[in-house]
Amino acid sequence: MKTLRVGLLGLGVVGGGTFDILKRNGEEIARRAGKDIVVTCAAVREKDLELVSQRVGNTIELFTDPHQVVESAKVDIVIEVMGGIHPAKELVLKAISLGKHVVTANKALLALHGNEIFKAAHDKSVMIGFEAAVAGGIPIIKALREGLSANRIEWIAGIINGTSNFILSSMRERGISFAEALEEAQALGYAEADPTFDVEGVDAAHKLSLLSAIAFGIPIQFDKAYTEGVSELTAKDISYAEEFGYRIKLLGITQRTDQGIELRVHPTLIPEKRLIANVEGVMNAILVSGDAVGSTLYYGPGAGAEPTGSAVVADLVDVARMTDAAAHQRVPYLAFQADCLMDDPVLTIAEVYTSYYLRMSALDRPGVLADVTRILANLNISIEAMLQREPSVGEERVDVIILTHRALERDVNQAIQEIEQLDTISGPLVRIRLENLAS
Repeated sequence: MKTLRVGLLGLGVVGGGTFDILKRNGEEIARRAGKDIVVTCAAVREKDLELVSQRVGNTIELFTDPHQVVESAKVDIVIEVMGGIHPAKELVLKAISLGKHVVTANKALLALHGNEIFKAAHDKSVMIGFEAAVAGGIPIIKALREGLSANRIEWIAGIINGTSNFILSSMRERGISFAEALEEAQALGYAEADPTFDVEGVDAAHKLSLLSAIAFGIPIQFDKAYTEGVSELTAKDISYAEEFGYRIKLLGITQRTDQGIELRVHPTLIPEKRLIANVEGVMNAILVSGDAVGSTLYYGPGAGAEPTGSAVVADLVDVARMTDAAAHQRVPYLAFQADCLMDDPVLTIAEVYTSYYLRMSALDRPGVLADVTRILANLNISIEAMLQREPSVGEERVDVIILTHRALERDVNQAIQEIEQLDTISGPLVRIRLENLAS
C-alpha cells in the first residue's frame, strides 16, 4: 500500500486532534483511503517544542521554522492549522507552488484570500481541502459540494459560531446579561480573552462567505458581508421574543434572490418550533434549502480538537483517493467549475427583505401608537403582532413591541428614524430581524 506523507503546520488544539485521530484510527483510515496516511513532521512554536516532543516522542520530526515543513522532501501534503493570516497565507501559497496538496482549517485566510489561493491551486493542479474551516466536525462543505449537487440551492441559514450561541443560550436560560454570559464563556474556555470576532459576527461571516460561494457558484466575497453581533442584545428582548414564540440566535444567512445574493450575519428571531431554534450551548447547526431536496439540517460540534480534526482527516482521505486523478476529475474547490463562476451581485443590507421585531419606549397616552402605525403604514410596513406593557407604578413610559411582516430594510430604516423623532418616544428603538425559515 502506498503512503501519503503529511506535514503539520501547527500541533496545538486542531493539529493535536488530527495527529491523535491518525494515530488511533490509522488502520481504518488507510482501508478507506487506499493509502497509509503518515505524519512525518510538524512545525511548532519554540516555547512549545519540549512539551510537544514529550507528547509525540520520536515518531515525527519537529521544526520551529514552518518553511522547513513545507519544503521537506518527506511531505506530500501540508496541513495548515496554525491560524491567522500571516505567515499562513505565504506558507500555503509556497506549498502550492511546490505542487503539494493543502488541507486547512483557516476560515479567515480563505474568506480574505481564498480566491487567490484557489486560483494558484488550480494553476498547479493541486487539491485544497477546507472542510474543517466551517462548522468543525459537521461535513457541510461535502454536503454542499457533493451531496446536494443536483439542487439549485435557495438559501442557507446557520448557527456557525458556538461562542455566541453559548452566550445567547445562557442569557435566555438564566436571564443574565450579555456581560455575565460572556464572562462565563471565557471562564469555560469557549470565548477568547478578546472575543470580538466571535461576538461581533466576524467569525460567522468568514464561514458564511465560503458557504455562499459554494452554494451559488460565486467568488468568495467576505468584504460584502453585512455583519452585526450579539453584544448589544439584552435579556429583556430575549424574554419578549419568547412571549411571541420566538428565540434569538446569531444566524449567518445567504439567499439567492432575483436581485442578487444576500450575505448577512445578525441576531435573528426564529420560531421556537423550528429545530434550529432549539440548538443550545456551543453546538452548531446549518439549514440548507434546495429546490429538489427541500430543507435539510446539519447539526454537531462546531469546534474542538477531535471534531475539527475529524474534518481535517476526512479531507486527507479525499486527497489520498484522488491524488492520481486528473484535475478535471476532482470535485471543484467551490463546487462549480472554475470557469463557470457567476458574477451575481451581493446585496447591501438596505436591499434585503425580511420581517422585524421593533421595541420602543413610549409615553403611555392616547394617540402614540396611532402615530407609530401611521409611519409604518406610510412606508408599506404592515404589522403582524403588537404587545404593550402596563406601566409600572409611577412610570409614564411603557415598552411597546411590534412584529412586522416582510419589508424592505431601507424602508424600515426610514421608519425607525421617523419614530425616534416623535416626542412621545424616548431613546433609540431596538430592531432585530426575524426569519420564519419555512421550506
